[in-house]
Amino acid sequence: MIAKTIAKHVEEMHSVGKESGVTTSLTKVSDTDGVMIYEFELHSEVALYPQPVSLNWKIPGINVKGVWKPTTDFSKRIQADWELDHMESRISIDAPVINLYGNDDTNILTFSCANAINKLEMNARLREEDNFFYCHITFFSECEYPMKHFKTQLRLDYREVHFSEALRDVGSWWETYEVLKPAYVPEIAKMPLYSTWYQFHQNLEEDVLLRECEIASDLGYKSIIIDDGWQTNDSNRGYDYTGDWESERITDMAGYIARIHETGMKVALWYSVPFCGKHSKAYQKFKGKFLTEDHRWAPVFDPRFPEVRSYLINIYAKALKEWNLDGFKLDFIDDFRCYEDTPLSQENGRDYASINAAVDRLLTDVVTTLQAINPEVFIEFRQKYTGPAMRKYGNMFRAFDCPGDATMNRVRISDIKMLCGNTAVHSDMVTWHMDESVEVAALQMVNTLFGVPQLSIMLQDAPAAQIAMIKFYTEYWTKHATMLLEGDFLPSRPLANYPLKQISTDSYMIIGVYESYIIPLSTSKENIHIINGQLATEIVLKNSVDLGSYSGIVYDCQGTLVSQESICLNKGVVEIAVPPCGMVQLIRQ
Repeated sequence: MIAKTIAKHVEEMHSVGKESGVTTSLTKVSDTDGVMIYEFELHSEVALYPQPVSLNWKIPGINVKGVWKPTTDFSKRIQADWELDHMESRISIDAPVINLYGNDDTNILTFSCANAINKLEMNARLREEDNFFYCHITFFSECEYPMKHFKTQLRLDYREVHFSEALRDVGSWWETYEVLKPAYVPEIAKMPLYSTWYQFHQNLEEDVLLRECEIASDLGYKSIIIDDGWQTNDSNRGYDYTGDWESERITDMAGYIARIHETGMKVALWYSVPFCGKHSKAYQKFKGKFLTEDHRWAPVFDPRFPEVRSYLINIYAKALKEWNLDGFKLDFIDDFRCYEDTPLSQENGRDYASINAAVDRLLTDVVTTLQAINPEVFIEFRQKYTGPAMRKYGNMFRAFDCPGDATMNRVRISDIKMLCGNTAVHSDMVTWHMDESVEVAALQMVNTLFGVPQLSIMLQDAPAAQIAMIKFYTEYWTKHATMLLEGDFLPSRPLANYPLKQISTDSYMIIGVYESYIIPLSTSKENIHIINGQLATEIVLKNSVDLGSYSGIVYDCQGTLVSQESICLNKGVVEIAVPPCGMVQLIRQ
């Protein structure tokens, strides 16, 4: 009944804002099993900068608990129509999708757009006068070039399925477009990674870092990202020396990478792609070819100049070939945007008018060039540039920086994972104070297990108990990596920050419980692993049917066997003693 009501009101969708001499059309091209596809077109007899055009519709506010957007983190609540700015989506910011979900995590309405390159504004907000959600997608709020024709598609899903399924299907829909085909994901992108950022920052010491690589490799970490600091001896937090990328601090980069390779680890380097610091030689060379010089960090390269793109591509290609590099952390892609002082139009040597189109060209050429040198090269992007367009160039998406915040890491991993298909989803680098108790430190690890773990602590200074905990959970993750990356992922209660997550295959189920929460079970599996991602000393199951007898093997967070006994999962409530941040592995007898 609700679905029919929603469908009725969506049928009343209309466009507003078109100007004289411009025609728009909105045509339904399919309507199957609760999913509707519309095609939106704009035509003009002469090329012009169109005024903003919005597609507007409303749906009744029935059983809507919250509104999911790609990077709203802890704020997945209902918004009133008099508050907050609209969500912005473009090639390097967010993804063009919004989901309204119900009190039982059911999808109410998920709407998305195929235009993942150009800027869109989107929202779904409640109007208090009538308790309807007013939804819209606005095109051309930032129009960078004149046009005669524009066409895209809009997808509306009002199926009564779990909200995560609706979002996953949007990701699959984007993949059907040739201009959004995802990049190849090498195996190394799916393996645990060690990062230098939180423990070293820019103060890298070669011998200390090499020892870290030896320890990390022994613990199961297969690659390292050497973050900011390798390229300059300046240790100030800033980007005044970016742009040249000549490796001042690590003077023999090829030799140093070879030494790291001997530990068994692959190596990636960090680059802040858009920034050209005023103390760099590149700043003088490219003066006048910036999107802005009025940026809080550094002048921003203008990728609409072919010589700028060529310069950046050659930097990465040279590093890959001459240093035998394996991967790249390409950072700050979202700073390629239109600023107040950015000149528009295709002139004065710019071969693109659109910044977004130029970014697409730059990153397409980057990944094509690098893969021609090394098809297994891995490229990391972080939120907010983890939308469908960015899957064309990066094969690793990382949760945005949240040092020491286990809950935020859990939320951000889930939000990325629901949309990005087979692109590897990585945690932000986990870190904690060295005096932290091992159980509390373990919270950082267990909250990231549904993504690829990244680690950023000084291992040679860590207590033995923390090392044992890292080893236990890294080995556990690696053993179950295929399932954790490719299984059916079900995150629950987005407004409560996903306190319960599970992933399953035909015979396995892994459940993470992160708050005092009764875990509902209704399906019997050969193996059920439950991770106690909290400081409580028990987990509680509520079985809707008799699931049979299991052998229950309980471990603490350091991998020490605590108990092993037969557990009957009879219908009703079953309590199992599990140490803080430990786990129980249930094996059907």
